[in-house]
Amino acid sequence: MSFRIWSDLLDLRGSLEICTLRSDALASGVLGDPVERFIGVYLPPEYDPYGSQRYASIYCLHGHGSNLVKMLAAGPWERNLVQQADAAMVAGSLPPAILVLVDGATRLGGSQYVDSIQNGYVARHVAVEIVDEIDRRFRSIQRPSARGIVGKSSGGFGALHLAAHFPERFSALASIAGDSYFRLAMPMLFPAAQRAFERYGGEPAAFLEEFQRSSSRRDEDYSALFVLACAAAYSPRSQRALDVAFPFDLLTGEIDDESFARWLAFDPAEYDAERRALLAQLSLCYLDAGRRDEYGLDIAARTLAHRLRESGVRVRSEEFPGGHRNTTERYIGAFTALLEVLDR
Repeated sequence: MSFRIWSDLLDLRGSLEICTLRSDALASGVLGDPVERFIGVYLPPEYDPYGSQRYASIYCLHGHGSNLVKMLAAGPWERNLVQQADAAMVAGSLPPAILVLVDGATRLGGSQYVDSIQNGYVARHVAVEIVDEIDRRFRSIQRPSARGIVGKSSGGFGALHLAAHFPERFSALASIAGDSYFRLAMPMLFPAAQRAFERYGGEPAAFLEEFQRSSSRRDEDYSALFVLACAAAYSPRSQRALDVAFPFDLLTGEIDDESFARWLAFDPAEYDAERRALLAQLSLCYLDAGRRDEYGLDIAARTLAHRLRESGVRVRSEEFPGGHRNTTERYIGAFTALLEVLDR
């Protein structure tokens, strides 16, 4: 199913199709998230479904608390990533390519794009199910050397995770202020999250119910929701909904080293030699962050870049003066870097 109206609403020279895909990989999730997912597919202006030309494809992952609709949001003075890419392709400053917008929204705001017994096989859903569906429906170049993956914030972490765990699917990645160097970035959120959980007696289910019901939320509530989402992704205990291990005591705030160690096992900055060797097979690992990132993810990107370079990974790193938010324009730099190395 597709809707031409999106292309008209966004004033695109290319086209935007909204497709649906029923996922088998997500069926094992226990949090009640839908298994039928929407996928946004941007096709460049000269795309001909009956022609002989095929195109490189870039898979785009949103951050925590976002979804496909939010990725496509635009206003009189703000253009979304598709509009910016469309304008660049029309101007000739960006080579034509297929952009695939993944909707990774969950009840907890996101899954970090990893397989878990709470969220289901999310990584497989993206790297296998969606990639196969795009190759089946559209004129993409059907080999990993023509596929890149990019994300921002939690989506940047997802790009790193998927490229490192599915090197047979992607040959280049870009991470815009992606979650990394957990030892620095994650504990910054713990005090605020603990205060939010404490208001509900340390009961995640009670916190989540009120978060979903209320229209008045505190800043600390968003920290708590992100921590809960990470716990469901990185440290689930069973398939009982919200049965997860936290990296700190929800009532006292004391750090739980054992649970935090489970989180660190997912941290790209902590990858072992085998995982870094897989990243070294990529044609590019592009890291981008604002020097005033509120979560310290600029320091995380610097640390990650240094460690990956030591392992022979082809890293290109960029920094800009801004912070973590309102950085949609950074996608153009990421798209440009990826399309310089992808088969076209």
